[in-house]
Amino acid sequence: MKFAIILAAVLLAAPAWAARPFVTDDARLTTAGSCQLESWVRLYESSTEFWALPACNPTGNLEITLGGGRASYTAAETTDDYVLQFKTLFRPLTTNGWGWGLAVGRVEHPEIAPGPNQLGNTYAYLPFSLSFADDRFILHANAGWLRDRASNQERNTWGLGGEYYPHARLAVIAESFGDDKSTPYWQIGLRYSILPNLLQVDATTGQQYGGLSASRWLSFGLRWTPERMF
Repeated sequence: MKFAIILAAVLLAAPAWAARPFVTDDARLTTAGSCQLESWVRLYESSTEFWALPACNPTGNLEITLGGGRASYTAAETTDDYVLQFKTLFRPLTTNGWGWGLAVGRVEHPEIAPGPNQLGNTYAYLPFSLSFADDRFILHANAGWLRDRASNQERNTWGLGGEYYPHARLAVIAESFGDDKSTPYWQIGLRYSILPNLLQVDATTGQQYGGLSASRWLSFGLRWTPERMF
């Protein structure tokens, strides 16, 4: 069985968008006038995915992501996917406040079926975030839609996640996400800031609810977020 790619993303550090390792996005963007890079590997029982998703915010309220991934299988050919996404905010997330926005995207040459990534050929979703206790706990929720070419289906997607900071450099994350056509997924993990607001690493594990061991994954990621590039 071929397994899904992750977005973006799928991703949280203080001044940026839904950071690795979240799949559920948040109401934040890459820093205005700068870019970021999120890269990770996801390990399954019979496959391995490698991803790199650079994103830039040239105008201050338009984040453009263009990247891709490669999946290698023990019993199938290697596949490649390419993602283009645009994201804007109607209300940026603030400390002890809330925010929301809109993201739309397209996956070209999608050979991996959508699953624990909520990526179809064409997709859109609304990210919503709510901050508590001076950003020590942040809740994220997504509601969206995707069109899956492989199954010729339209799906309503959703995500609900939270990040908790027991320490300024350490975040504990947990989330659940899915769509109205299949069993949802869960994911838990940690993210650590090696260089605050610049370099973070993370590790997660997840699986489809009630799924076989083949649906379980381990993921290791890196996120680079310079303050200003242009």
